[in-house]
Amino acid sequence: MSITTQTKSRPLGTRFALISAVSLGLIGGPVALAVPADAATSLRGCTVDPLKPTDAGKNVAEFKIRIHCNGNKVVDVRQKRFEKDRQGRDDKLGNTTEWKRLEFDRGDRRITLSKKADIDKDRNKDRVYQEVSFRVKSGNNWSDWTKWERSEVARIS
Repeated sequence: MSITTQTKSRPLGTRFALISAVSLGLIGGPVALAVPADAATSLRGCTVDPLKPTDAGKNVAEFKIRIHCNGNKVVDVRQKRFEKDRQGRDDKLGNTTEWKRLEFDRGDRRITLSKKADIDKDRNKDRVYQEVSFRVKSGNNWSDWTKWERSEVARIS
């Protein structure tokens, strides 16, 4: 987007209408906003973000989940790990639901969960990702489970 200046002055009302129209997106077409590919899901004061997997050594991938909660909350997290196939049928590497309930005290707190998984090396590189769902207990009530959120796909060499 470029900014140009005009030498000819417009009346104040015309300038105000033009600025309002531009700010509302009425002139110049739609404006695209950049959103990160791995946008986190938030619910009841907690945010859960499935991070892009990383290479953790020989035929091993590490799957991390970042969790941030404010206030007294309890969080249950579910995770599924996959190897992405070229034919469209992804191979499931495993599930993790055995994490104990994560309890957050009164302050702001962040933690990162980590799970390593063996991968089968088909060729030189494998592509892996994870899906995460969670629910939050605030007071005496549990929320419903969130929709499964997918991380970015990582190449593990």
